[in-house]
Amino acid sequence: MRTTAAAVGTLVFAATVPATVVGVIPRRLVQRDPGARRASPPALRVLGRVLGLAGMVGGFPLVADAFVRFVRARGTPSPVAETEELVTSGPYRLTRNPQYVGVVAMVVGEGLWWRSPRVLLYAAGLAVGFDTWVRFYEEPRLQRRFGDAYVAYRRRVPRWFGSRPAVSAATSLTGPGSWR
Repeated sequence: MRTTAAAVGTLVFAATVPATVVGVIPRRLVQRDPGARRASPPALRVLGRVLGLAGMVGGFPLVADAFVRFVRARGTPSPVAETEELVTSGPYRLTRNPQYVGVVAMVVGEGLWWRSPRVLLYAAGLAVGFDTWVRFYEEPRLQRRFGDAYVAYRRRVPRWFGSRPAVSAATSLTGPGSWR
């Protein structure tokens, strides 16, 4: 795929999927959340605002950087227009899924900012959904597509956070050490 087509595809994807997941859905949840913004001590409100802002501000660059790297690898974040190259640089050196980490951080930030239990519950659901998607769709697909390069990358970099335990080449995607 040409870089221009990848950039246009990524912009269309970003304007639809992440914009809905991070923007539209949390906003609708908070509008329908009678528990949101309930009276709380000023210190707790300030803490929620500070932590919420940190989540939103900290998550956005992870998503934006991932999308730029996908374009450079001549593809998009969408499974219908995958990258031609395995992306392993930048935040991908620390976690195999920085875009999902960024999205969840932004939604948790929104939940804290708005003091919305519904948005925080939605963020937890997103985390579980992303983990399921990654384990059962993305990882097997990436291993088939990129073979040994992906296996080596998987050994080096955790799925989510932390250090990566040593994994033998014979370990399957669902075997020991694949919990991240």
